[in-house]
Amino acid sequence: MSMASRFHPDHDPLRPPPAPGLGRGFSFAVAAHVLLVVALSFGVSWRSTPVPALEAELWSAVPQAAAPKEQLPTETQPEPPKPQPEPPRPQQPTPQEVQAQRDAEIAIAKAKERKQKEEQEQREAEDKRKQDQRRKDEAEQKERDRKAREEQAKKDEARKDEKEKADKAKAEKARKEAEARAEAQRQENLRRIQGMAGATGGPTSTGTAQRSSGPSANYAGRIKARVRPNIIYNDPGGPSNPEAEVEVRAAPDGTIVARKVVKASGLPDFDNAVLRAIDKTEKLPLDTDGTVPRVMIITFRPRE
Repeated sequence: MSMASRFHPDHDPLRPPPAPGLGRGFSFAVAAHVLLVVALSFGVSWRSTPVPALEAELWSAVPQAAAPKEQLPTETQPEPPKPQPEPPRPQQPTPQEVQAQRDAEIAIAKAKERKQKEEQEQREAEDKRKQDQRRKDEAEQKERDRKAREEQAKKDEARKDEKEKADKAKAEKARKEAEARAEAQRQENLRRIQGMAGATGGPTSTGTAQRSSGPSANYAGRIKARVRPNIIYNDPGGPSNPEAEVEVRAAPDGTIVARKVVKASGLPDFDNAVLRAIDKTEKLPLDTDGTVPRVMIITFRPRE
């Protein structure tokens, strides 16, 4: 039995540990196997008898390194990174620099706070301006509405006054027309009555006396002299001295039976004072012929 058959390469107790250099060791192993094969071939060719066990022990006295097991090539391990130089440590700031940094941060914070406060004040001012403008607009709108209502009220009042004036004018016109018709009817009745009593006037006569003779020249003055003391009126003065014409009707004995203003003076108080004075007079004086005209128009002025 040869040494190669007795000792398996993987279980050889004499096998040295693998060398650190795998490639170089593998090359040496291959060369040793080649030499071993050559030596065995040479021994087999020259020896025809089996080799005794003793000789095998002698063979085994010389240790032979077994060929290493075939291994797959491993990936090349990358070289470990070179150690980087340690960065220099930052220099510790001085107390003055620390204080300066703190002051700068405080200044920045104050500036930020001041800016926020200014922005807040600007927003509040803008809101106040908008509120003031809104109140101003509302006040102006209310004023416009008030003026519009007043203008409309004035227009309504003017229309109302115009309507009242038109109604009054219409009523006054109707009243005067009615008075004129009543006066015409009364005159007609007087003429008819006087005609039946022996009046001497013609059919077209407009007089109311039984005879056509009129009053004496100073009779009107005598009547005024009788009525004038009874006029109670406070004359306001002024350049004008308007006159009022009053129609007076009397009985044959001079008793006043009716009176009315046929032409107003424009002073209602004076006109009423004249009518009250005629009522107070009660009876007119007789004319020179002993008669009293039935109807007379007498003129009165505030200053006579």
